[in-house]
Amino acid sequence: MSWYKKIFKKEEKETLDKGLEKSNQGFFEKISKAVVGKSTVDDEVLDGLEEVLIASDVGASTTIKIIERIEKRVAKDKFVGTDELNQILREEISGLLLENPHAATGNIDESKKPYVIMVVGVNGVGKTTTIGKLAHQFKSEGRKVLLGAADTFRAAATEQLTIWSERVGVPIVKQNMGSDPASVAFDTVQSAVANHSDVVIIDTAGRLHNKVNLMNELTKIKRVMQKVIPDAPHEILLVLDGSTGQNAFEQAKQFTAATEVNALAVTKLDGTAKGGVVIGISDQFQIPVKYIGVGEKMTDLQLFNGTEFVDSFFRKRN
Repeated sequence: MSWYKKIFKKEEKETLDKGLEKSNQGFFEKISKAVVGKSTVDDEVLDGLEEVLIASDVGASTTIKIIERIEKRVAKDKFVGTDELNQILREEISGLLLENPHAATGNIDESKKPYVIMVVGVNGVGKTTTIGKLAHQFKSEGRKVLLGAADTFRAAATEQLTIWSERVGVPIVKQNMGSDPASVAFDTVQSAVANHSDVVIIDTAGRLHNKVNLMNELTKIKRVMQKVIPDAPHEILLVLDGSTGQNAFEQAKQFTAATEVNALAVTKLDGTAKGGVVIGISDQFQIPVKYIGVGEKMTDLQLFNGTEFVDSFFRKRN
């Protein structure tokens, strides 16, 4: 439960508040309409709240869980005013997030060196940008970072990752377009071991081809890395675009079926009112949301903290 106790720096919290502004505003506008003219939380208000949560991309199954929790509170307390609804909702969503698996406070397992992260996700979700921001974070913590450009199907993917490696000031291993991705991954981890790197981040192809091909490709990449580091990759990070709402759920289904994803990054939350997708994805897939993207700057990829997220999501505005 340690991540709930992590104290955010003031600037981190301000960035999170700003990043979730559209979600916060959209959510409260919808809630206000759902309870207009009502003084107590009755069936009609709960029906309206259910619609609000689904419209905020929390997802149907998670919405049902939240509504059931609130129904129990209302039944127990008998008379619950609509003015208390926000606080109850906040408490129940926090409780739900606390029950779900969550990432450790730190970025990596210090006992693994090099710590190998394989990054998966479709094109356009902010995968390369997330890798660049992660590399920046690790480097600023004093770690030696190596990138691997194993998305060899698009020339642009390698070019973009090279630009990020130069921008952050970390080395990159790459081959020609069309090369075997597993070969790039093998060279990357071999180089990381030889050069005593602390963290290796490997990009993979962002094609949502059929599940069998995807599974075979990712399995092969893992298998060749394990010839060098037997328990690699230590983290399979799935990057999802939060602004796509329900489409992010579909992508999560595809990739979790194809490989053993054990961490999630939800990006582009600052440009959307669909921040509720983080709550639903965390609950539905039972995989820790490790990072959230709440801005363009290199420092705007944050370690996810459920308490701080809910606090910003429900922040009272002046």
